Amino acid sequence: MGLVIDTYLNAILFLDSHWEILISCDSKMSPRRNGRVLMTSMLIRDISGKLRSWISEECDRLKVSRQEFLLSLLTKACDVDERLPLFEGAPAQPDRAQQGAGRSLPFSFVDLFAGIGGLRLGLEAVGGRCLFSSEWDRYSQKTYNAWFNEVPKGDITKIEPSEIPDHDVLAAGFPCQPFSIAGVSKKNALGLPHGFKDVTQGNLFFTLAAIIRIKRPAVIMLENVKNLQSHDQGRTWEVIRTTLEEMKYRIFTKVIDAAAWVPQHRERVIIVGFDSFLFGCDPPFNFPKEPEKRCSKFRDILESYPDERYTLSDHLWGYLKEYAQRHKEKGNGFGYGMVDLDGVSRTLSARYFKDGSEILIPQGNKNPRRLTPREAARLMGFPDRLPIVVSDTQAYRQFGNAVVPPVVEAVAKQVVKVLEWHFKTNMGEL
Repeated sequence: MGLVIDTYLNAILFLDSHWEILISCDSKMSPRRNGRVLMTSMLIRDISGKLRSWISEECDRLKVSRQEFLLSLLTKACDVDERLPLFEGAPAQPDRAQQGAGRSLPFSFVDLFAGIGGLRLGLEAVGGRCLFSSEWDRYSQKTYNAWFNEVPKGDITKIEPSEIPDHDVLAAGFPCQPFSIAGVSKKNALGLPHGFKDVTQGNLFFTLAAIIRIKRPAVIMLENVKNLQSHDQGRTWEVIRTTLEEMKYRIFTKVIDAAAWVPQHRERVIIVGFDSFLFGCDPPFNFPKEPEKRCSKFRDILESYPDERYTLSDHLWGYLKEYAQRHKEKGNGFGYGMVDLDGVSRTLSARYFKDGSEILIPQGNKNPRRLTPREAARLMGFPDRLPIVVSDTQAYRQFGNAVVPPVVEAVAKQVVKVLEWHFKTNMGEL
């Protein structure tokens, strides 16, 4: 039997992850379905014997009535901006008041290997609320703090999973370099290990896997370089895929080119996983379709009056032309990239600070120039409202290592559709 408490409150609906509570006021403001008043009291359904005993003990200890005690809990829940995850304990019903207002289903997430927060921006854009972030690089921490008023925790290998709050979605852009085409080429040339043989970076995936295993988020969203799936003849990806599937996650992957959202060819593999115990073996997830119309041309991200210091010197420009000619004669494709202002650029890399050769901007009769940091931010889809608080060198590195927020937002919208499907399927309509 449920516990009925007669009360009149100016509220319609309150739902949390443990109790289903309907609170109504007088008949004029009571919740209705098809014109019928649903109830004129507050009903708490399915209270267990253990919970009922706890309520009685707390009422005796505080010397208050059950009504006073429960109302105090509701008041505290209203005042504190820290909801439990949607999937904490028994599944919670989505906030229908928010959905009716056209807002996305609210969910919580953690941002691991956060960089400067590209994943966070995309998830927040669809209603996500970040509970925890981790990033070891102090310059990225500085940018992250300036943008989100939060200093991420440091080295993920030194953070106990118990320190990470329970959450609905785990987002992570685990280190790229051991798997990237540029990273592998560099390490091969130096005789250094790469992939999972690189114990300093490749094995960080297993740290991530341990967190997933212990925290058991409903959804995981991971980002890495395109080469992840082909590295070491596919063996690296096989280890990652098998590890996640053995933890009973239904895995979806796709290489997405950000050129449909920003004027830059930037292919990255996106991995989305759903807890099979919650969503079954075949959740209705689909990666987003590319926008029918390209969002912008390269010229749209350019500043009107860039500083002259971004124009290449005669010495550097001469060297780049000579270097390109030398490789052309050898049949290689190495060389600088002069961008088509009405098209899209090459991929912005973390090494852009060295000479800017992969993305050069023509200036008529003048030497070409490199991107300004603000243009690099725009090229990645970061809005102008976010300040650049580090040196040019660090800014280029940060944007070159970042994920494109509009791409994350597009994928996250598809994830939210699955969450909504889950609640509709398992909870039904009120």
